[in-house]
Formats: sequence, structure tokens, C-alpha cells
Amino acid sequence: MQVAVTFRHMDSSEPVRSYVAEKMMRVKKYIDEPVEAQVVLSVEKKIRHKVEVTLAAKGITIKAAEQTEDMYAAIDGVLDKLERQLKRYKEKIKRHKPLAGSERKVAKTVFAAESIDEGHAEPTIIKTDTFHVKPMSVEEAVMQMDLLDKEFLVFTDSNSAEINVVYRRKDGNYGLIVPQS
Repeated sequence: MQVAVTFRHMDSSEPVRSYVAEKMMRVKKYIDEPVEAQVVLSVEKKIRHKVEVTLAAKGITIKAAEQTEDMYAAIDGVLDKLERQLKRYKEKIKRHKPLAGSERKVAKTVFAAESIDEGHAEPTIIKTDTFHVKPMSVEEAVMQMDLLDKEFLVFTDSNSAEINVVYRRKDGNYGLIVPQS
């Protein structure tokens, strides 16, 4: 497991870094394949200690954050959250068999709102990302969206091979956007 620890608004501390690395080994028992973990430790207003963790493994990305008045307590809290998410993910994986198939490549572009509002002929592009969309069922897409704590997820439906969008509604339910041919 590769653990990258970043310190923000605080001095780099080897005891804290080794504590994070030691605690991150607890999640290794839930995921067998190589795992990359990015841990961001920050202090806000000298009393609020915040820990954000992003785990990336084969086909899954999980994010968790915790903030308390003690850095070690925040690290323990965020790892408890990660363990709960990974346990839930592992249980769902046991019930669902991963669907094999080819991935699609999707590009995401973010435009500057000012460039559209002012009536320019060409909007200003702020950011462009390209990522692979693997085929999955609607249930897997909802599970992945929950694990990532996102409001929507673009995926390829394993049955129809069409790109679909699943999203979280304001009433707490989920919506599915399916393109019409």
C-alpha cells in the first residue's frame, strides 16, 4: 500500500506520518489489490484538526473526512469511517458479481460561467478530465456513487452498453437518466 501524507497549515511531523501509515494498514485486510492512499492533514484556526483520506484501488475510489480538536482522534475517526465503507462495499461485492466488458473513455469539461453569461462566441474552458467508464449495473453504479459521496455518476449500462447517469434526488431517492435511441 502506498500512503502519501500531506500536511497543510501545520509542520510536517514524523510521528504523525508513521501513525497514519500504521493505521492505514488496517484497511488492507478489506482490499487485496494494490491500494493508493492520499491523506491530507490540516489545521484550521489552530484548534480544528481535519483529516481527509482518498483510497484508490482497482475499480474503486473511497473518500472520507473527519475533523476534531485532536489530530490523532481525527485520524482514528476517519479510519473508522473508511472501515465501515469498505465492509459495506465488500458485502455488496459478495452479492454482486463484477461484470466484465470493455470500458469507455469519457471526457468532462468545466466552463467558466462568466464566459457564457457575457455572450462570448466561445466559452472559456477551465478544466478538462478524461476517465474510463466501466460497464456496470444500476445497483453497482448507485453503490459506487455512495462510496464516492457524489451527487451523480456517469456509467455504461452492462445490459444495453449505453452511457447512463444515476443521480441523487433531493428527496433522498435515486434517479436514472437513460438516453433514447
